[in-house]
Amino acid sequence: MATAVFAAGCFWGVEAWFERINGVEQTRVGYSGGNVEKPSYELVKTGTTGHAESVKVEFDSEKISYGELVDAFFECHNPTTRNRQGEDVGSQYRSIIFYTNETQRKAAEQKLTEWNQKGVFQTEIVTEIEEAGPFYDAEEYHQKYLQKNGTASCGIV
Repeated sequence: MATAVFAAGCFWGVEAWFERINGVEQTRVGYSGGNVEKPSYELVKTGTTGHAESVKVEFDSEKISYGELVDAFFECHNPTTRNRQGEDVGSQYRSIIFYTNETQRKAAEQKLTEWNQKGVFQTEIVTEIEEAGPFYDAEEYHQKYLQKNGTASCGIV
């Protein structure tokens, strides 16, 4: 299994998006990119910790490539809005790819360039690409939230 970490706004919808993809074996929602160890949702939602609501994607690289996952990431949200996805505003909702190795970094940078050149979006993509640091699982009630609650409240799914 390989691991990818993405942030694209409300993690509930991002998780549901990735779960539907053939080759994705497991997902977990949590917090990445911040400066507080083991943050809680209550703290992250203030926007003061530097964390982004993120999704850890465990995938079978024999079934789907990392590049294909990056494509899915760009398809599931608006990567041209800085620190915002729909009604969710703040750095905790920023668009960011957390790479786990140099191969992922290069693939993410290449895909970002490709998507900008496609002209799909009216403005430049502002997605950040950053080395993955610690990923902290969100509280259990956030895991598979949309499945548990039978709703799609994030505008992604």
